[in-house]
Amino acid sequence: MSRPFSLAGLLRLRHLQQDQAAGDLAAANARLRATATRIDETRAALEHLPLNPTGADTLYAIAAARASSRSMLAELVALDGVAQQAAAAAKADFEAKKAASASLEKLEGRHGAAEAAEDLHAQQTVIDEIASTGWHRRQGEQRAQTGTSQAGTPARGNTTGERT
Repeated sequence: MSRPFSLAGLLRLRHLQQDQAAGDLAAANARLRATATRIDETRAALEHLPLNPTGADTLYAIAAARASSRSMLAELVALDGVAQQAAAAAKADFEAKKAASASLEKLEGRHGAAEAAEDLHAQQTVIDEIASTGWHRRQGEQRAQTGTSQAGTPARGNTTGERT
């Protein structure tokens, strides 16, 4: 009977850690996409502000809206930089967890191959034993049919009657 992989528990833990890191990477990428979308929307809003003020109050409102939008755009660009760093860190963490899992998976594969080889060897031993037993049984039956015993009969090919 084959023995279980002794590091199976650690491998399950590494897979869980890898799954967690993959989730963190997906969340970081989602934040990065959301920030990029907000930047694009803010730039589009800046482009579509009315350019023809009808009075001083409208001109001040347009200037305030542009200043606010530019300030928000600067904050979003800074947030995008942070999101990119977080995504890069999450990717590096995921790759490290994946590498740790991969090494254990290779060990598990080698263990499986060794177990398979041991099983094949055990099966071959049983087959050889069955074949050997059958051969010895047939030899005994042939001797019984010729009426001679192993101790008192000449060996095959020996016609002088001497014991071998």
